[in-house]
Amino acid sequence: MAMKSTGVVRQLDPLGRIVLPIELRRTMDIAVKDMVEIFVEDDRIILKKYHPACIFCGDGRDVSPYKGKLICKACIAEITGQKA
Repeated sequence: MAMKSTGVVRQLDPLGRIVLPIELRRTMDIAVKDMVEIFVEDDRIILKKYHPACIFCGDGRDVSPYKGKLICKACIAEITGQKA
C-alpha cells in the first residue's frame, strides 16, 4: 500500500483531536457520525472508514449482532449445522 501525501497538515487541539478536511471526507465517503477505525503500523497512525463485519470470516454482508459481536448468516448456518 503506497501512501499518498495530501499536502494537508493539521494541529492537534488540547484534547488530541484533529479535523479531517471536507474534501478528504467526501473522497473517502465519510459522513458526519460515521465510525472510523484506528490502526497503528510501525510509526504510522492509519484511519479507515469502519465497516462492520463477521468476527469469524470478515464478511460484511448479512451480519447480525449476537452478544455484542457480529456474525454473518453463513457462519451462523455453519455453526448450527443448517443451510445458509
